[in-house]
Amino acid sequence: MPPGILTLAADKATLSPANTGFMLICSALVMVMTPGLAFFYGGMVRVKSVLNMLMMSFISLGIVTILWVLYGFGLAFGTDQGGFIGWDGHFAGLSGIGLTELWGATTIPVYVFAVFQLMFAIITPALISGALADRVKFTAWALFIALWVTVVYFPVAHWVWGEGGWLFELKVIDFAGGTAVHINAGAAALGVLLVVGKRIGFKKDPMRPHSLPLVMLGAGLLWFGWFGFNAGSWLGNDDGIGAVAFVNTQVATAAAMLGWLAYERLRHGSFTTLGAASGAVAGLVAITPACGAVSPLGAIAVGAIAGVLCAMAVNLKYKFGYDDSLDVIGVHLVGGVAGSLLIGLFATGGVQSDAKGLFYGGGFEQLGRQAIGVVSVLLYSLVVSYVLAKAIDLVMGFRIGEDEEVAGIDQAAHAETAYDFTGAGGGTVGRLSEALTKKVNA
Repeated sequence: MPPGILTLAADKATLSPANTGFMLICSALVMVMTPGLAFFYGGMVRVKSVLNMLMMSFISLGIVTILWVLYGFGLAFGTDQGGFIGWDGHFAGLSGIGLTELWGATTIPVYVFAVFQLMFAIITPALISGALADRVKFTAWALFIALWVTVVYFPVAHWVWGEGGWLFELKVIDFAGGTAVHINAGAAALGVLLVVGKRIGFKKDPMRPHSLPLVMLGAGLLWFGWFGFNAGSWLGNDDGIGAVAFVNTQVATAAAMLGWLAYERLRHGSFTTLGAASGAVAGLVAITPACGAVSPLGAIAVGAIAGVLCAMAVNLKYKFGYDDSLDVIGVHLVGGVAGSLLIGLFATGGVQSDAKGLFYGGGFEQLGRQAIGVVSVLLYSLVVSYVLAKAIDLVMGFRIGEDEEVAGIDQAAHAETAYDFTGAGGGTVGRLSEALTKKVNA
């Protein structure tokens, strides 16, 4: 988010229909990212878990929207209370906001800013779900979302983007969510994993993606929506900075995809579609905090470095024994850390702000600020997420039963299956379909 304009201070700005329309479109693009994430994750799980994976993202659309209206927007972007949280009574229920009341020095209404930020709040807990595929109670997950956004996401969003937030005042650069979204979600995933544990058969049974076309579709929707995620975060484009963010988003994503594929080819001998999709997402993650601070050449470097680092990091779960089902830690945590720290190297000082990175004569000052932002958000989210997950586990149990996990969480939690193989036909075809259904569900 652009520094210095996230406040409701009086000013002489006038409402811009063009910027207002642009931001509403960006809000819709970011909303599409959550269904895109559902498809991306849904394609990577086994047949027996597809619907649950989709629902773990979709339920966030419902829960977070209501909490955001009731109190989330006020906690994240209300008047600062000591640098750690915000609050404004007239934000509660979004009931005390004038229809044409502008957001600070911007030219867009408060309502537009609120709905744009809502979409960020929705997708962040949804990102966590990829680490927990196949094995958590849907009711426990829904409760975790409600608690987590309240005590983790809303405060961290204020730290990073709210006027008076302590990381905001420290001048940590996070254009669109490297710390508040991706490091936050990745660290939370690790915290919950320490409570939930591994899937049955981890490192023993094959757990391959059931639909790579679905993965590619999800990645494409994420890439498309991410232009709204990043370019919209300048809250208008009167000065061209939003356009730079748009270009950098495309450039870094392309570089990361190529970097991941190159590493994959050298390490494993193949260019895979899963690698292409994962590499693209890694680039999107890494450029998110940096897209307003670097040049297009810097974006190539950020993307390529992140693509290789994330490709290397996804294998760490086998070495250290944590079961990050769909590589949330390897992609979002590592990618978010990489993108945030690389600002300290590649920031040009000529786009979003005058802060320069080490390679542009700025010394280590900005790198130090970025490191403080990375470490503080990572540790806070990791610890609090672990405590929340542990409390839920003690009260109601976070994990489904062993029999339900083996048989398939879709049937156990939702009384549905994603594909009706038995409807393929009668006779031999029907019997073969039944046999296939039993096999894939096993």
